Amino acid sequence: MRTIDDLRNLQALPLSLKKRLTQDRIRAWVREFGEDGVYISFSGGKDSTVLLYLVRELYPEIPAVFCDTGLEYPEIRDFVKTFQNVTWLKPKMNFRAVIEKHGYPFISKEVSFAVHGARYFLENKQKYKNKKPLPVQNEDDEYKPYALLRLEGKIGKNDSGDGYSMFNCSKWYFLLGSPYWYGSKCCDVMKKEPFKEYEKETGRKPFTAMMASESRLRKKNWLLHGCNMFDAKKQISNPMSFWTENDVLQYIKENGIVIASVYGEIVEEGELPGQMTINDFIESDIEQKYKTTKMKRTGCMFCGYGCHLEKPGEGRFELMKETHPKQYEYIMKPWSRGGSGIKK
Repeated sequence: MRTIDDLRNLQALPLSLKKRLTQDRIRAWVREFGEDGVYISFSGGKDSTVLLYLVRELYPEIPAVFCDTGLEYPEIRDFVKTFQNVTWLKPKMNFRAVIEKHGYPFISKEVSFAVHGARYFLENKQKYKNKKPLPVQNEDDEYKPYALLRLEGKIGKNDSGDGYSMFNCSKWYFLLGSPYWYGSKCCDVMKKEPFKEYEKETGRKPFTAMMASESRLRKKNWLLHGCNMFDAKKQISNPMSFWTENDVLQYIKENGIVIASVYGEIVEEGELPGQMTINDFIESDIEQKYKTTKMKRTGCMFCGYGCHLEKPGEGRFELMKETHPKQYEYIMKPWSRGGSGIKK
């Protein structure tokens, strides 16, 4: 059984050793499924760009797969086009259709999932009358779905034994009164489903650049399965699981890897582009911190997950207004005028 200390010890290793361990995991995945049985999930972002280089350094012919959702930064799409042997996928629904059917992706997947499920229950109570009761202590709650119980704070991350233990979402209970629907299906419809179809058609198993430091769920998956998820229901290799954001930036800078222009340059913390620092002249055991001069993340442009945590003046939509005014205008345009209505 892996522990948090195991993960922290791996995360503390020097980058050169992390690369060697990552290559070992890549080789193990290929030994299991063969070069013709794997592929690289390539988003065009900096993390998956490093993954692409690491995999193809060992196995140059392994294909990459990119899902063109229409939500990527235009610089990302242009960047992906510069690589060979990349299969392009497309979802069956566009973003506006996903919102109309499943709701807006805001706050987090856990919260939007809970709000959507709770609201559906409250508007369709009759359908639940003959359902099997949930194992809760209060009989007044026995027919409530766990989504609503989470919003009411009756199921939280420390609960055990009820089979429905999830994160406590009571902070967001007020969203049930919103005139807008929220939902967690956007990523499933626009990204996961196209990849599932590709895997079903080809039989290939993916390499992804997911890292345990990115979320609680990814950390939990690493504790359960490690980097190569041979024993999971969905078999995935995350050979960079124990890398950190800073590792990725350092590896790109030290190896001269070209990344999408939307990120700008990679510089040391406190450094200006093109400026020399003391580290250019002396060797130091102190870990250097790096950052990008433009975008920090390049996921789906219109995604609202986590935007409430961003600092004023640094929010993704505020930056988009300056860097990509055409896309900003579309997402802020009212729904009735053909936009996505995110402003309200």
